[in-house]
Amino acid sequence: MAKMKAAIFVEKNRIVLDDKDIPEIGPLDALVRITTTTLCGTDVHILRGEYPVAKGLTIGHEPVGVIERLGSQVRGFVEGQRVIAGAITPSGQSYACLCGCGAQDGPDTRHGFRAAGGWKFGNTIDGCQAEYVRVPDALANLCPIPDGLSDEQVLMCPDIMSTGFSGAERADVQIGDSVAVFALGPIGLCAVAGARLKGATTIIGVDTVAARMTVARQLGATHVVDFKDGDVVQQILALTDGRGVDVAIEALGTQGTFESALRVLRPGGKLSSLGVYSTDLRIPLDAYGAGLADLSILSTLCPGGKERMRRLMAVVASAQVDLSPLVTHRFKLDDIEAAYELFAHQRDGVMKVAITP
Repeated sequence: MAKMKAAIFVEKNRIVLDDKDIPEIGPLDALVRITTTTLCGTDVHILRGEYPVAKGLTIGHEPVGVIERLGSQVRGFVEGQRVIAGAITPSGQSYACLCGCGAQDGPDTRHGFRAAGGWKFGNTIDGCQAEYVRVPDALANLCPIPDGLSDEQVLMCPDIMSTGFSGAERADVQIGDSVAVFALGPIGLCAVAGARLKGATTIIGVDTVAARMTVARQLGATHVVDFKDGDVVQQILALTDGRGVDVAIEALGTQGTFESALRVLRPGGKLSSLGVYSTDLRIPLDAYGAGLADLSILSTLCPGGKERMRRLMAVVASAQVDLSPLVTHRFKLDDIEAAYELFAHQRDGVMKVAITP
């Protein structure tokens, strides 16, 4: 069996580069040779044991590459074609998919609901921080990369861009809305860009890292708030003349940011939650108006599938959003352990890391 290099989860606090068999594919699958991938905050949750995955699993869920081999029933693609696949790879056939929730794809059973069933790469099947990855249900998930777009230009589409945009989409941001985005990491920055594209005219980014606040302004933030400068809730209420915001997007996954997002909403406002939480959340009675304030708390998981990827790459190709500032560091796959060390500890101003085999 031919071998490849892959980043493998060994145990808590250990993801290592090792040899692994190149995946076999079935009739509905494709084998993609990875040309560029990246690290995600969710991968750090896996590394720290905050999100459980099987030992020996290849990590990573943001593939950009070239079709190496196609399953016998896959039509409309050719070997050697440049493609991406979303971090979420819905089958298109489950109850979840057919009711419009492809991100929650998975076994249809009567034994309970497991969230994020559509997230397979680096979760329930081997992922793409490797030289090759098997893409399941290739007809539903492979999307050709338009001519003229580089790997790095489309690298954010499989997850970060799709997730961030979905924060604004799920909350149905309207023309003229006010939006607060809590935490300007890569997902929060994409949420800023998504809110602008949806028509928000007041977009307030919350962080304390100057470089991220600068990028937020480039992507459409009209104001930035440094949480070290005082009470964030009071700062945002002052910027909105006491009204509060129409939509608050929580993009970090902590109790503190969740509560603050809830407290800055206008009556009837919407909290759009994108963070991955590692402990139980508490909903403060007063902030929630004892359940009587007409507030909405919404969650979403990165929409996937080839049509979603096509639309996101169309946004990139139109030059309406430039996410190139998010890629701050580049590593070879051979050095992925060093990339994890840098990314997990948020050193050297890192935002996103491009990994190339």
